Amino acid sequence: MLNTEKKLSEILGRHTVAFGPVLDADLNGEHVCRLDFTAANELLQQTDLRNTDTFNDAVNQMLQERNATIGVGGYMENRFIYRRSQHFDVAEESRDLHLGIDVWLPAGTAVLAPLDGRVHSFADNANFGDYGPTIILEHELEGVTFYTLYGHLNRGCLDGLSVGKEVRKGDKIAEVGPYPENGDWPPHLHFQVMCAMDGKVGDYPGVARLSEQAVYEALCPDPNLILNCRHLA
Repeated sequence: MLNTEKKLSEILGRHTVAFGPVLDADLNGEHVCRLDFTAANELLQQTDLRNTDTFNDAVNQMLQERNATIGVGGYMENRFIYRRSQHFDVAEESRDLHLGIDVWLPAGTAVLAPLDGRVHSFADNANFGDYGPTIILEHELEGVTFYTLYGHLNRGCLDGLSVGKEVRKGDKIAEVGPYPENGDWPPHLHFQVMCAMDGKVGDYPGVARLSEQAVYEALCPDPNLILNCRHLA
């Protein structure tokens, strides 16, 4: 699997300039900043994260302090914020390691397919703090199949969707969802790349235990190879 991840990362790296945007927003502008969701963030430490209104206010404050309207970050970040939900916080070892990139921006922003593919699966993962409406696309480059996941979407994007539906680069596939329908999070897109689905349908772990980091670094290459956001370089 390590060789598979390395191969996929190399392939994505060769195609970076050819990928389309994942969102109808400029992620390379001056209005974009990197946000920190680790335990070092004192504002979030003082915020009641189980209350999505106050969590949303904190995210907006973080953006305003940086004169930004879009926040990015999170790949392989050790976050404490998932302890807001029993879905992630388990007795033996909490899942705190974030496997994708989050883009924090207004609900209603269009989510686009960055390259051709087809719908692998979709679901409304409706647990508190989960993905909410989720779409997974299947792609192929240089003979290698891989998958992209889009989480925290609007519920309407699932209406009429079908497994196997073809999508083209630039097609609108969804919108960033509002809370609570997006899994009860401040509005953002969770974007993730996977080498394989391992039989999973409509869902894939977006957060793992720290002890599993090496495994998931192999399974989930850096999504910025597709996003191509200079703030994450």
